[in-house]
Parts: sequence; C-alpha cells; structure tokens
Amino acid sequence: MQYELAALTPPVWRPPVRRPLVAGCFVCFRRGQPRTGRAGEPAWAAAVLMSGDRRQVGTAVVSGHAAAPYEPGLLTLREGPLLETAVRALPDSPHVVVANATGRDHPRGAGLALHLGAALDLPSVGVTDRALLATGSPADLGRGATSPLMLDHSEVARRLRTRAGARPIVVHSGWRTDLDTAVSVVLAVTRRARTPEPLRRARRAARQARADAPSA
Repeated sequence: MQYELAALTPPVWRPPVRRPLVAGCFVCFRRGQPRTGRAGEPAWAAAVLMSGDRRQVGTAVVSGHAAAPYEPGLLTLREGPLLETAVRALPDSPHVVVANATGRDHPRGAGLALHLGAALDLPSVGVTDRALLATGSPADLGRGATSPLMLDHSEVARRLRTRAGARPIVVHSGWRTDLDTAVSVVLAVTRRARTPEPLRRARRAARQARADAPSA
C-alpha cells in the first residue's frame, strides 16, 4: 500500500483562505515504554484544531491500544488508526492536518503523514526533529530559512528554521501538499516555540490524558 500511495499524483492542494483551519495530532504510549513497543499497548491520541487567527477552536482526545508493534517504516500500522479517530472526532473538519511523522522521506516513499492524509481524504503535512533517510546542508540562521533534503536525487523534505538561531525542524509534504505549501502552513501556525502550535497542543493533550488515566 505504501508503494501504491507513493506512486499516486493527486491534485496539489492550495489553502482556500490566507490562514486555513489546521489540525495537529499526536499519539503517546505508556510512560517508560521502550521504542520497540508491542501491539496492544495502551495509547492516547489527541487532535487540536486551530483557526486562522491562531485560536484553538476544537479538541478531541481518544484512548485505545497500539494496533501493531513498532517497526521502522511501518509507523502507520501502529499509530495511524488512533490518529485518524482523533482527527475525525474534531467538531469541524480541518483544511489541513499536521502530524509528527514523515511523508516522502521514507523507504517506500509514503510515511505516516502522507498515509494519514490519504485515509482522512485531507491534505497533510509532516513535522519531525530530523530527517529519516534524506540528507542535505544546514539551513541559514534566520526565521523562515530552509534547505533541501534529498533522497535518490529528489527533494523529499526541507529543513526549516522556525525561530532565528534555534535548531531547525524538518517539514515533509504529505497527501496533496508540496513542500512550498507545507512550509507555509508550518510557519503560519508556529509561534514562539520551534514546532507548530496545533501539534504542540495535541501532544500536551495526549500526555495529559495519559497522566489522568489509571495505572498509566
């Protein structure tokens, strides 16, 4: 399925308004869980919807279990179902979804950010701390500076400095987005922190749900 998704060329999405509705989504597992997690472990996922003027207008939190063990390159099997459920539980549909995952910087060209967008039928963007396979030069120090990340002679992601002098993040195009659009979406919803505000708030909500759960 990843190979099939990577080969598709759906129409590229452009924001219908200057500041679109952006949903960030995040999933976490039980504290102290090793990275080589097993299927069936308790999990908590959250989605946060933010409006064009950067107000939080919706939150959804769901709990469940990891759908698969952790395997590099197959994160969709483990986290995808819970993230999809959280985004679908939002009170309004977002224009675009931001996930803590890769897109085309992936062994088969279709990471979780791309797969999630396809499953939701929504444009999607990925944000990670570092590239998975791609390589490239550092970005300049100013806010908004980017540098290409290449894999097999193709640009599959970009380093983006969201705050002057801070460590850059990696932005991934996902379902129906190109890298120019992905970067513009991330910059529009990033405030003082390095990472997009909807994604930060979703991470906080998921971790709070975990903390509130008995025996978490």
